Amino acid sequence: MPSTFVLFVLAASVLVTSFISGILGMAGGMIFMGVLLALLTVPKAMVLHGVTQLASNGWRAILWRRSIDWRVFRGNAYGSIAALAAFTLVQLVASKPVALLVLGVTPFIALALPEKLVLDVQRRGHSFVCGVICTGLQLLAGVSGPILDMFFVRSNMDRRAVVATKASTQSLGHIIKIAYFGGLVGAAQRGTVEFWLGALMVALAITGTTLSRRVLEKLTDASFRKWTRWTVMTTGLVYLSTGAWLLSR
Repeated sequence: MPSTFVLFVLAASVLVTSFISGILGMAGGMIFMGVLLALLTVPKAMVLHGVTQLASNGWRAILWRRSIDWRVFRGNAYGSIAALAAFTLVQLVASKPVALLVLGVTPFIALALPEKLVLDVQRRGHSFVCGVICTGLQLLAGVSGPILDMFFVRSNMDRRAVVATKASTQSLGHIIKIAYFGGLVGAAQRGTVEFWLGALMVALAITGTTLSRRVLEKLTDASFRKWTRWTVMTTGLVYLSTGAWLLSR
């Protein structure tokens, strides 16, 4: 059972980060993953993050369900299942420093991709590739938002469709993460979360997501993309430095 201080930090973190994710469609889960890795073991952090973010993303997908691009979701789902099969075969679980480094480097990989490499989740086959890559990152570092965003940034979707479709694909990714770390890896590497703790995190995630809806409505598409990139890059720098420090020790 976590201490009172740890419980307070977890509760405050999930409320704030689900609010951020509800506005930007990402970034909140990335911040929350870092908090969990600082407080818990990797498997337990992955399971609790999966449960919490499934509630946040799932509720966001429900709120914006009319804007979901289901063709993109299906392609992503096929790629996600392929990635899960590969990870289950090798039983891979990253160490905490490696998870933080991967978490931190993903925004910069996305930024470094050449302009001629056009990623567009609405193009044929791209949603499948998106599912493979993003689910692989989910199982390594817990999140895949920055890379996922690169598949959406050149699409013709408006901000509502972006948030809704990303929420649906991320919900599936979190279900896969829970299944993998909660049962598909070896017993020594599995993570378990108390039911009451999971229920509390779910309630707070839904609350934060619901509160964010009015803010998203007021944002323009330009400011939405600007704030998303700034938040993700800053968070990435923090995780890169923390992971490098832990690895050096």
